[in-house]
Amino acid sequence: MNTETSPEVFQNAKSQIEAIGFMDLDIDPTLDLFTAIERLKKEKNAVILAHYYQEPDIQDVADYIGDSLGLAQQAEQTNADMIVFAGVHFMAETAKILNPTKKVVIPDLKAGCSLSDSCPPPLFKKFREQHPDHVVVSYINCSAGIKALSDVICTSSNAKLIVESFPETQPIIFAPDKNLGAYINKVTGRDMLLWNGACMVHEIFSLEKISKLKVRHPDAKLIAHPECEEPILRMADYIGSTTGLLKYTQKDDTREFIVATEAGILHQMMKQSPQKTFIPAPPDNSCACNDCPHMKRNTLEKIYLCMEYELPDINMDEDLRKAALKPIQRMMEISAAGGL
Repeated sequence: MNTETSPEVFQNAKSQIEAIGFMDLDIDPTLDLFTAIERLKKEKNAVILAHYYQEPDIQDVADYIGDSLGLAQQAEQTNADMIVFAGVHFMAETAKILNPTKKVVIPDLKAGCSLSDSCPPPLFKKFREQHPDHVVVSYINCSAGIKALSDVICTSSNAKLIVESFPETQPIIFAPDKNLGAYINKVTGRDMLLWNGACMVHEIFSLEKISKLKVRHPDAKLIAHPECEEPILRMADYIGSTTGLLKYTQKDDTREFIVATEAGILHQMMKQSPQKTFIPAPPDNSCACNDCPHMKRNTLEKIYLCMEYELPDINMDEDLRKAALKPIQRMMEISAAGGL
């Protein structure tokens, strides 16, 4: 079984795109993309699944918006013939793993993930072989190849539940996010062996700039995703998954929030709580925002084109798909038993 997945998974789709060249097509500027996309949904029995980090227009046209756990659950349950995955490539892979008979398309093949890229399957395979007594818990933000080398998958929503499903005496490798792994170690009291990977967006937040922002907004609460580095998490008033952060801002009486995660989530926060103020946590660079460049490669125009031409579609080796499916199914079972 070949676990070096991304090039193989997407090569066929890339060839298909190059053959018809639809990415170079000019779209009629008078075309109402929202109406056109709704028409294509009905004609093709398609569903659009979008991550919270997508641009607002994509969130507004999506049938379901969520974090990695919610998106995986929706992908598993959908009755659509075609899944349009507005996210990054590991998410589209996951949808295909769960739906081998359905067509799964992604708007932009170059929508990758710095965290997933930080954990190449051949290197991780050697790392795992050095620790044969360990089970592998892998964060869902990884390639199909890493999933196939794992015992169970987790998301930021269920990582604590997944890790605590193993006896305290069981050695665990946690991959690929070292920050999330360190946070789970802290809240569970475990001592998992961590792969040295990280998300580029969640590692650029400036502790100094956030501290100054807190001085200017003394009543604001800092809320952070557990992919952030430990100094940011130590300062946070609340730590949670993307969905957890959204729910917290809805339920908490605080009127101002400093949000330390990808800025795309602010669209849903403002829609759900328009009377509150949401401030993106400042990064340690000259940019005023915290956008994931991979997530933001997707556009409404690309959504329309990939639905119209049903390309690029995701395909993978069946042995690899089955191997990657097992730890995802185990995650789903543990999550369901834990009420998530």
